[in-house]
Amino acid sequence: MTIAPEQPATFGSGGAEPYARALRHEGLLQLVRAAGAVGTVGRPASPPATRDRDADEPFDVARWSADADAADLTTLDAETGPVLDIGCGPARMVRAAVDRGLTVLGLDVSPTAVAMAREAGLPVAGGSVFDPLPREGEWNLALLLDGNVGIGGDPTALLTRCAEILTADGSVVVETAPDASLDDSYEAHVVDDLGHASATFPWAEVGREALHRHARRSGLRVAQTWSVDGRTFCRLRAR
Repeated sequence: MTIAPEQPATFGSGGAEPYARALRHEGLLQLVRAAGAVGTVGRPASPPATRDRDADEPFDVARWSADADAADLTTLDAETGPVLDIGCGPARMVRAAVDRGLTVLGLDVSPTAVAMAREAGLPVAGGSVFDPLPREGEWNLALLLDGNVGIGGDPTALLTRCAEILTADGSVVVETAPDASLDDSYEAHVVDDLGHASATFPWAEVGREALHRHARRSGLRVAQTWSVDGRTFCRLRAR
């Protein structure tokens, strides 16, 4: 008898599939540390003894299904493509790139996110960035927005993989955590507004200062940093 390999835990998967439900119903999600400390994607989490759970601000999944906003669009300025949006969700950035006439592909491990994007006629593939990809070495821009530098809980490994799939003069744009010095990896799960929790998965949060270390270890450098509407982005290029 052949036993299929266990699938790796990913953001919001397993159990009650709260991520999928939130996407379909535009609900709220909260990122909860497996050890008990509560945080939100893209924000630093305080120690359990000092963190006020009620003060945590769940993120509104509806924003991921809406059109790209002014801050989002700065990540595509002067871009010529092709663009790979890693962890694209319902693919607002894919739509923005298509609207600019760019060659683009969204990538997400969530079947629901992929289905929603395809229903909207957007080019999205299911799977992980660590899987074999089309256009290996030919992507001019890889996007890691909405805290997606935390995918897999190992930012250095993720950025190393991004460097492998880029052209020689390509770049990775990373949205960083508001706390510039934050550099934290942990096990977490997401909980929706009805209390349904996902399986536990590895995640990380990285601020702009800490990103320099991960970039250096992956053969990249931070070439540009900018902030719009309280969000901070960094462009990484080959060293």
